[in-house]
Amino acid sequence: MASCVIASWSYGLIRDTGAILLDVNPDNRMAETLRRLIEGEGDQVADVHLWRLGPGHLGAIVSVITAQEHGPDYYRSRLARFASLSHVTIEVERTTP
Repeated sequence: MASCVIASWSYGLIRDTGAILLDVNPDNRMAETLRRLIEGEGDQVADVHLWRLGPGHLGAIVSVITAQEHGPDYYRSRLARFASLSHVTIEVERTTP
């Protein structure tokens, strides 16, 4: 009986940590929402990386390619509406228009 409990616990632990180690996106809807919000003004999102910080909290790294004069603070302020984003890093690459 004890071996069944340990096996069940082990399976859950391997499943959860495996997703973290394999860099699985924890929230595909949030990634798409971030992408649509930023690309709505003509900018391009090169990469969105999300990871779980804890229950209900996500960290994000967003790489933006833009011809506009917006800096990281502009995009960070646009993403501030999402309460689940607790840590946001923005990378901006400017292109010539």
